[in-house]
Amino acid sequence: MTRPPPKAGPLAVFDLGKTNSKLFVFAPDGKLLDERRTKPVWTDFRGRGVLDDEALFSWMSAELADVTAMHGVTGLMISAHGCAFALVRDGELLHPVLDYEQEIPDAVAAKIDPILPDFSETYTPRLPLGFSIARHIHWLETEEPERFAKTRSILCFPQYWVWRFTGRPLAEWSYLGAHNQLWAPLKRDFSSLVDRLGWRDLFPEIAPAGAVVGTTEVTLPDGAHRTLNVHNGVHDSNAALAYYRMTGLSGFTLVSTGTWVIIINLDCPLDALDGERDMIANVTVDGEPAPSLRFMGGREYDVISGGWDKPITREAVERVMTRGVFAMPSWAAGGPFPETTGEIVGGDVEGEERAAVAALYVVMMTDLSLDLIRSDNLLVVDGGLARIDLFTAMLGQLRPSQTVVRSTMSEGSATGAAALAFKALGLSPFRDETVPVAPSDVPGLEAYRDRWRELAAARRAAARASAAAIKEATG
Repeated sequence: MTRPPPKAGPLAVFDLGKTNSKLFVFAPDGKLLDERRTKPVWTDFRGRGVLDDEALFSWMSAELADVTAMHGVTGLMISAHGCAFALVRDGELLHPVLDYEQEIPDAVAAKIDPILPDFSETYTPRLPLGFSIARHIHWLETEEPERFAKTRSILCFPQYWVWRFTGRPLAEWSYLGAHNQLWAPLKRDFSSLVDRLGWRDLFPEIAPAGAVVGTTEVTLPDGAHRTLNVHNGVHDSNAALAYYRMTGLSGFTLVSTGTWVIIINLDCPLDALDGERDMIANVTVDGEPAPSLRFMGGREYDVISGGWDKPITREAVERVMTRGVFAMPSWAAGGPFPETTGEIVGGDVEGEERAAVAALYVVMMTDLSLDLIRSDNLLVVDGGLARIDLFTAMLGQLRPSQTVVRSTMSEGSATGAAALAFKALGLSPFRDETVPVAPSDVPGLEAYRDRWRELAAARRAAARASAAAIKEATG
């Protein structure tokens, strides 16, 4: 026998990142009841990197059934990383979800890149790989014309999972506006590219993040059935932004950290955004422009440090600073230094010292990014880096005119998704739980920052001059 859920019981939130997929269960009073984790599997399909969506859906379904049995879950909400989409028709996924970390063929790029909208329309720069899903959509349209011709709906990644659970195709503001070249923030409408390529009718109706949009039936381990409300999903960093705003904070810059470090400052004027430095306007869950800058800080730390996962002492940081060892950008695609290739200069480092150089790199990049996005207000650090005292303390030391606070639960995207879903049910259980960060007093940190900026700026200028010379020589 299937029973409808009560109006507001415990909520299951899937927070689907590029590197880690998580499930959290929140009580209606905001208490965290449970947490589960897995890693998504990326595989190959017809020569393209894709998500093993069936493996992930199997994990999601099994864990959802288990937490429903254990905690009496009555609702389901999804937060997901950017840059992913699905082509669907009725109940069929026509092509697996593409991995955004792959470049499109030159012939496809030659067709799509020249017709991408001006920065002043979408506030999205010309991004590599699949960081703009418009490029990847066009890739499939070009190389899989039969599959694309069958497409009834182009679904953004969170809405793909809503569709898997409910069968209902939908869209949502924060994901449509997440550097996709699909959305014109100031018009609150699809971009000229969408109409130019005839895609408008392929995007389904827009529903707000968190709105109840359907139900799904869960079969429990004992064979019983439960019906859960399903809420419309949300872009992860915008969920984090919504969370802190909903707890009462205003006039702040969010430093949302994970695989990406995404910095959002709603007080930054749009005309300050520099498209050549990966500065963009995301869109809030309410459809407002959200001036942002991002770099792949979590990924870069892992690459530079060699996967170091142990604590880093202040002494190790001071040793590499005294020696003048620097990690120069960039170690991943995108970010404020897309022209330069990552390199360690000033000496060889291994083990903890190499990790210290990696940590300093992320601090330096974050500090510079905050200047670029004109941050002079409260700094809120969320995500994995919020748990690292060394990172937040050094950031506080370099930003003496700003108060730095960190989240004590460090899962802003998942908690923001929960807050949006509970809001749709008339609940507001979360309160500001940030705590102040005590700045460090690392000797020479400011001088190290100044030298790092000099080196990074010189390398960027040289790379840009070289590219300009090559372009002029080749016509």
